Amino acid sequence: MKGFLPAASAELARWRGEGLILPIWWRDDDAVAPTPALERLLALTSQFGAPLHLAVIPEPATPELADHLKTASSTFVLTHGWRHANHAPPDQKKAEFGSHRPVGAMLEEIAAGHRRLGELFGQQALPVFTPPWNRIAPDVVGALPAVGFAAISTFMPRASKFAAVGLLQVNTHLDPVAWKSGGGLLDPSLLDAQLTRNLEARRTGIADNAEPYGLLTHHLVQDDATWAFTATVVEMLLGSGAALWTSPLSEIV
Repeated sequence: MKGFLPAASAELARWRGEGLILPIWWRDDDAVAPTPALERLLALTSQFGAPLHLAVIPEPATPELADHLKTASSTFVLTHGWRHANHAPPDQKKAEFGSHRPVGAMLEEIAAGHRRLGELFGQQALPVFTPPWNRIAPDVVGALPAVGFAAISTFMPRASKFAAVGLLQVNTHLDPVAWKSGGGLLDPSLLDAQLTRNLEARRTGIADNAEPYGLLTHHLVQDDATWAFTATVVEMLLGSGAALWTSPLSEIV
C-alpha cells in the first residue's frame, strides 16, 4: 500500500522538520472471547511494539478471554458499555447510554461492567469507559467518576481536556472501516485527507496535541484490505520519527 497516504506523509515530514512529537495510542473495540481475528490483532500490535487497549463488552466477556490475555503484557482492557445493546428509537442513531433511559439505571450497568472486568482482568483493566457507538448522554458522562472511571474515550478530537470534573477525555481519531457502506476499507484517499487534517490542526495549534492520537480498529469485522491499511498507517507513523506510543491515561499525574 505504499503511496496510499501521500498527504499525511508530507505532513509528517513537516512535523519531523519542526521537531514535533505526536503521541499515539491504539484502541480496538468489541472483544468478548478469543478468536482468530483477535490473534491477528495481537500479532500485529506485537509486531509494532504497540500497547493495545482492548475495549471489552463486560456482560458477554468470557473467562477464556481473560485467561488468553494473561500473558499479553502490553494489552490493557477498557470498559465497553455493558451489553453493547441499542436502546435508541428506530429513528435515532444507535446508543446504549444515550438519553433514552433513566441515568440511575445506566450507571448501575456501567458500574457492574467496571466491576466485572476488574474481576476478570485485574490490573489489566484500566478505568477508561468507551461507550458503544461512541455516544453517551452528558448526564451519564458527569457521573462516571463516581463509579470509578478516570477517563472516557469516544471519537473525534476532544473539545477540552476534561469531559467532566475528574474525567479525562482521550478520544480516537482514525477508523478505517467504511461503516456507512456496509463494511470493508474506507476509501484510502479519504483516510489520507482525514489524517492530514487532524495532523495539521495539531501542528498549527487548532487541536490539542497533548491528547494522544487514537487509531480505532474493530478486529471482528475487518477484511484483509482493512488489516493491510492498518499496518500501513502504523508503519508510516512510526517510520516518520514523529510518533511515539503512549497510554490514554498519560496525562494523569
